[in-house]
Amino acid sequence: MSTGVVGRSVPRLEDDRLLRGRGRFHDDVARPGQLWLRVVRSPLAHARILGVDTARAAALPGVALVLTADDLPPGLRIPVRQPHPGIDFTDYLQPPLATGYVRYAGEPVAVVLAEDPYLAEDAAELVELDLEELTPALDARTAAAGPGTVSLPGAPAPRVGTVDFSYGDVDAAFAAAAHVVSADLRTGRHSGTPLEPRGLTADIEDPHDPGGPGGRITIWGAAKIPHINRRVLASLLAIPEHRIHMRETDAGGSFGIRGEFYPEDFLVPFLCLRTGRPVKWSEDRAEHMSAANHAREQEHRIELAFDADGLLLGLRDEAWLDNGAYIRTHGAVVAALTASMISGAYRIPACSSRVHIVTTNKTPIGTYRAPGRFQHNFVREHALDLAATQLGLDPVELRRRHLLTGTELPHRRPMQVFGSPMVLDGKDHLEHFDKALASVGYARWREEARAARAAGRLVGTGCAVILEKAGLGYDSAVVDIGVTGAVRVAMGGANVGQGIETVMAQIAADELAVPVASVRVVLSDTDVLPDGGGTFGSRSTVVGGEAVRRAAVAVREKAVRVAAGLLEVPPESVHLIPGGLGSNSAVGELGWAAIAAASFTPRWIRTGEEVGLMGRATYAADGMTYPYGAHFAQAEVDPGTGVVRLLRYAMTYEIGRAVHPEAVRGQLIGGAVQGIGGALSEEFRYDARGRPLSLTLDDYLWPRAADLPEFQVEVYEDAPAPGNPLGLRGAGEGGTAGSGAVVAGAVRDALGLPGDVGALPLHPARVRSLMSLHHTTHHNPKEEL
Repeated sequence: MSTGVVGRSVPRLEDDRLLRGRGRFHDDVARPGQLWLRVVRSPLAHARILGVDTARAAALPGVALVLTADDLPPGLRIPVRQPHPGIDFTDYLQPPLATGYVRYAGEPVAVVLAEDPYLAEDAAELVELDLEELTPALDARTAAAGPGTVSLPGAPAPRVGTVDFSYGDVDAAFAAAAHVVSADLRTGRHSGTPLEPRGLTADIEDPHDPGGPGGRITIWGAAKIPHINRRVLASLLAIPEHRIHMRETDAGGSFGIRGEFYPEDFLVPFLCLRTGRPVKWSEDRAEHMSAANHAREQEHRIELAFDADGLLLGLRDEAWLDNGAYIRTHGAVVAALTASMISGAYRIPACSSRVHIVTTNKTPIGTYRAPGRFQHNFVREHALDLAATQLGLDPVELRRRHLLTGTELPHRRPMQVFGSPMVLDGKDHLEHFDKALASVGYARWREEARAARAAGRLVGTGCAVILEKAGLGYDSAVVDIGVTGAVRVAMGGANVGQGIETVMAQIAADELAVPVASVRVVLSDTDVLPDGGGTFGSRSTVVGGEAVRRAAVAVREKAVRVAAGLLEVPPESVHLIPGGLGSNSAVGELGWAAIAAASFTPRWIRTGEEVGLMGRATYAADGMTYPYGAHFAQAEVDPGTGVVRLLRYAMTYEIGRAVHPEAVRGQLIGGAVQGIGGALSEEFRYDARGRPLSLTLDDYLWPRAADLPEFQVEVYEDAPAPGNPLGLRGAGEGGTAGSGAVVAGAVRDALGLPGDVGALPLHPARVRSLMSLHHTTHHNPKEEL
């Protein structure tokens, strides 16, 4: 029996404390006697370290310690979370502090510990770096220019490896093609830039025994994957995991970049153990812009093969991923997701996609909301728009004729993604697109744009079809009911502002017939839950939610047995009632408190069973589920400035089943806003020496509320995911995945370009360049009609 709370947009549990300013973020954690850490970073992108003089800094009163790589255990490198077959990352892993060479501006070279943050910053400025500047590598395609590539001093060969995915006979498809459409496209470098920069605080239980059994450390601020980070940290510190306690805090955004294991995630607890004092580090905005993971930067060469009737025969794509200076924890995940899913939801008989992972002297990259999909959706969808122009076809009809239909689903592609078979498990992609076109009124948008162009305005529309992925891996949960009847849920996800606390409470409340608001949810606490998968890849609700459901069911099943004994009725006659269990025979009812109290007595304890009302579950998904959707945009270009203004934006999304529909809508809108930023304005730029030019939010331009239109969001529940009992599909990234593609399509349409837009973001200078180039070929927007 369920109580129907799943599927309702109940008030979020997080909102009361967050809206009242009562959230507890890492920077709110203050420990008595804490030292403040400041990182000394390289100002150069590529240099040989000739010396680091710490004497003046160390002599400053109030400075407790100044540390360089020479003071760390030798050979430390931050490992990847996920290996990739055939690629050895060993030579590309980042040390906590630079050794021998610096490879990007912002790389940690030394750290200072002081009694207050201002003193730490002053002392850090006294650390003198003697650096011999070297020529930086700033272009991935040039750096990877073939087998003759020469390594830069102090660095391994720039090409880390190549990720390939393919199926079908691609060469035959292109040999038989009547038309081949090709484009060279590039996505710029941008990233998540959460409102709250990173930070960490570590404290030690027994400062007099930092290296012994009493030296247990507690850490606040490890958002996203605390259990995984604990294992990495235990390995680097060479202490057992049980001596490390990760504590939950609120987080001002993550988006995939926050909470990965960075150098500071080692340095803060290491220095806590070394000094026997609490250590705190709070990242400032400039540090964040140069040191936290960047993302996206790729250059693609895509080709589409068509027969004489305009049917797709094959897709071929080769890409160069600018990885930055080191391979960080994601390994080859971005490249794998770029290559493996580029076919999207289309019927393409043959496909080959190759991504070269190349190091440069820029900030290392990582996973950022919809990694790989933002890029390949832009590339594929823009190539389809280009093909429609060149083949004289309608871009909507071109998509419709190639989308997979219900008779072709489930659709298995002969490849493994992260060890899991790729099986598209949707209902009908063409049906979804047709439903989306109708609900959005896209035909009307196109008519409006045509009318505007006839009046001399530069207005255009774009559409894009996306295929998403979610639900890979495992997660764990514990649900217990105490003697007061209080329900507590602990699961392995992390609270990064997405509403997971409410969603997990809903799932447990649904199984136990209690108010959602009465459920206490504990996240990211490694003492309460020994292991968990963390929050990333649109997986927490799918995988963690199923773990919570199973744990709650285990609690209920034990409670039924106990209640049946107490009521002296058969277990089959016991059923769920609000706040407890009742009997069909009307013998009586029992609240959760009474059942929980009884469950501790010997009569109800079985060998091998935990006492009390407690259920544990781990759910490991057999494979990923593939949500899908469509994006639509209408945009106007200012002919004088090149500024792009979005007039309309809509998304449709197949969620399978929405636990909290408003949270799904919020995820999609928030994701779209970030994607629009990457499509129009956000970009990390460097000068010719590899020094970053985007260190503040005056240089790195987020879209503002006034830049955005109203969003129309249609969430469909037409195709519950077959791979999990709740039918859930993930929603964390679908809003971002199609935004670059659809904005590019709308701008291209507005300008009436016969070719492609070349690159994202489409900031005013780039748009003016496109306009200038196009007008030299005698374009007049009115001529289209």
